[in-house]
Amino acid sequence: MTKTITVLSLFCAFYLVSCKPEKTETTDATAGQTESIKTEAIKPDMEKLTNPSLANEKAPEKFRVRFKTSKGDFLLEITRSWAPLGADRFYNLVKAGYFTDMAFFRVLSGFVAQFGIHGNPEISAKWRATGIQDDPVKQSNQKGSICYAMAGPNTRTTQLFINYRDNSRLDAMGFAPLGEVIEGMDVIEKLHSAYGEGAPNGSGPDQGLIQTKGNAYLKQNFPNLDYIISAAME
Repeated sequence: MTKTITVLSLFCAFYLVSCKPEKTETTDATAGQTESIKTEAIKPDMEKLTNPSLANEKAPEKFRVRFKTSKGDFLLEITRSWAPLGADRFYNLVKAGYFTDMAFFRVLSGFVAQFGIHGNPEISAKWRATGIQDDPVKQSNQKGSICYAMAGPNTRTTQLFINYRDNSRLDAMGFAPLGEVIEGMDVIEKLHSAYGEGAPNGSGPDQGLIQTKGNAYLKQNFPNLDYIISAAME
């Protein structure tokens, strides 16, 4: 996590930030609302959110997570065999109530919708220090698939993105899908995208400032962003 990422511009462009504020994880490139029936909002488990080492359960082979957002609901199905380490991390994040009042801070139409930086800087800092090893790429980055953002090898933490299109060129860069959207892709396609790419390459949110100032920075400077309200197992 101390190395400076210096790679081909295509590679750098996609490494979406999720680690330390000075590093940026990006990706290269230049449903109506569904009804929630079986889910309940998960109350954040502050013990686990502030001590990630306690969030260490093994995920089921398959599980579904319903996200409630400011634009409606969408449903993910995660398949552990696709990316076991990534699936386990995601499972524990959901169970701890990590995905609460969380911005889609990097939404690039026709490319990806990115989220995963906690709105509380203290919690965000804890998880930035707990990267997981890479999983081999077993599935392609097709439309609707979900992956972790990275800042280089073995730097996945909590940031994720959902592919808006066939982004299979990302496969060779090491982005390993762990699941896919099975309901509500149209909701994801409605997320506010007018802010565009983040600083310093664009005028959108600065990931370093999100890490250090949290939702206060986003809500003051980018009031039209969409948010995850909650996420729960289904």
